[in-house]
Amino acid sequence: MSLFTGRDKELAILKDQTHKSIASLIVIRGRRRIGKTRLIEEFCKPFISYKFMGLPPTPETTNQDQINEFLRQLCEQFGLPEISFKDWGNVFSFLAKQLPSGRVILVFDEISWMGSKDPNFSGKLKTVWDTLLKKNDKLILIICGSVSAWIEDNIINNTGYVGRISCIITLEELQLQYCNQFFKNHNDNISAYEKFKLLAVTGGVPRYLEEIRPELTAEQNLKKMCFTKGSFLFEEFDRIFSDIFLKQSDVYKKAVLALMEAKLSPSELANAIGLELGSKISKYFSELELAGFLSRYYTWDIKTGHASKLSQYNIKDNYIRFYLKYILPNRHKIETGSFEGKSLLNLPGWTSMMGLQFENLVLNNRKRIWDALEIKADEIIWDNPFFQHHTSKMPGCQIDYMIQTKSKNLYIFEIKFLSKEINKSIIPEVHAKINKLKKPKGYSCRPILIHVNGVDESVFEQDYFAKIIDFGEFLHGIKA
Repeated sequence: MSLFTGRDKELAILKDQTHKSIASLIVIRGRRRIGKTRLIEEFCKPFISYKFMGLPPTPETTNQDQINEFLRQLCEQFGLPEISFKDWGNVFSFLAKQLPSGRVILVFDEISWMGSKDPNFSGKLKTVWDTLLKKNDKLILIICGSVSAWIEDNIINNTGYVGRISCIITLEELQLQYCNQFFKNHNDNISAYEKFKLLAVTGGVPRYLEEIRPELTAEQNLKKMCFTKGSFLFEEFDRIFSDIFLKQSDVYKKAVLALMEAKLSPSELANAIGLELGSKISKYFSELELAGFLSRYYTWDIKTGHASKLSQYNIKDNYIRFYLKYILPNRHKIETGSFEGKSLLNLPGWTSMMGLQFENLVLNNRKRIWDALEIKADEIIWDNPFFQHHTSKMPGCQIDYMIQTKSKNLYIFEIKFLSKEINKSIIPEVHAKINKLKKPKGYSCRPILIHVNGVDESVFEQDYFAKIIDFGEFLHGIKA
């Protein structure tokens, strides 16, 4: 059994539902490979449970195919002879009548695959929930899937489900201290810098972390995981895109490709893929957000604390960016074996790319930074990457990450992922950014440096930074 870690909070939420005196309908969502099915398996261990999974979609898959597969799983679990239905309403009604009384967990995994061919699928499920399923006050129905946009449209934002959903759990990437457990007994012998080179590609996605072989170097691991024909991460991109974005998948790919080198505003992103910004293209971008592939960062007005209309899209998923930058352009060479002698360190833009990947890890673990700075969540007005557009009255400014607190403090973060110690040349670089920042009177700026591979003594001697955070310490659950 693979390592199960870092989901104590989510498991506690699920267990809490067993103390209710009414039936529960729970939604679990998150990108593929994030551990939704494994979380459900752990929760279901003490209980009677029945699990159903949709068929992975193909252009040829029909609604009847999905129904037939569901019925096959139903008959197998209940020991029934083969049965046949043509309508989901009849299927759900039949299932409800087979369930025993008492505590039962019913799981619909990859529900978006099940219901993708029937526009009335969610309505039929809602009707059977109201008329049959919820009559068992010990029943818990868990709906889960990788296509978060489908769940959002058909379940969460569907007016028919108002007041029926007990809780929504969104699984995020594992925090660093849990990622560290995948290095097993080699932890003390592997540097934080080397670990982050791997985490810069896998992120905190449990299924990707399982592929790590700690006895190998970071480069050897990446060669085996990403640059070997047939390897898991070599094939993964096509699997997740075809499963989630069966329709218009080319548009989604173009959008992600356009963000490879720089963050873009919604209109810039639309222009980059040759389309005009409108409700249709905005929906595509939102679906990429819900899938966990993109982030949309809003900047804000420091004086008022209100969100600005200005926003930028960025690739949130480290594996997706890495695949498009390095695996896809070399796919033919990898398939023919001619990439075997290549050094990853000589790939174009390798150092800057790793820096971008590392920034994502920092942003995904921002709560650990708050702890290190002793900032409480309710003290924060805004926190995000911050950008200030150049105008005739104001210089342009881009800050890796900034926190604005109610006490009129601005924490200005500089994030560096270098193979060597950082020297004092970093100070004028950060100072220049702060000077460009348009800030109201009465605000204090506190520069913060985040690093991995050490800081030269000269940086400490200058006493410029309010805090210097060794991000590697977060791997061990220790405050910086």
